Amino acid sequence: MAMVTFVDESTAGARTPAWALRIFEERLTLRELIRRRIHQEVAEYHAAEAAGTAPARSLVQPTPVERALNGDPTTRRRPRVDPDNQVALAETAFSRNGFVVLVGDRQVENLDDEVDLRRDTEVTFLKLVPLVGG
Repeated sequence: MAMVTFVDESTAGARTPAWALRIFEERLTLRELIRRRIHQEVAEYHAAEAAGTAPARSLVQPTPVERALNGDPTTRRRPRVDPDNQVALAETAFSRNGFVVLVGDRQVENLDDEVDLRRDTEVTFLKLVPLVGG
């Protein structure tokens, strides 16, 4: 069993607090690792909604359509988030170089590449920020 630690960073220098997820397999594709991360975050997002608190992380965000269909500003209820839609959005962002993923010190370049998961694996999602004027 691996304890995978997720960290979000940006090339602008922002870094979110790390959080961990237990994964029982020793090898997974990057696609599956992203899927599990997002499903966990969506579950936490909905739990925070039910408790009336703010979600802990920001990778998962309702799409504008989800906000329009489900958001109710008069009750301050946050919209329901579809995890499969969020997975598709993340896969698209990865394929368009919106972010890169580092597992330990190694960059994973393809969603179907398998990654080795050890007891204390750190996975960094590095959001790429466009250069000004470029």
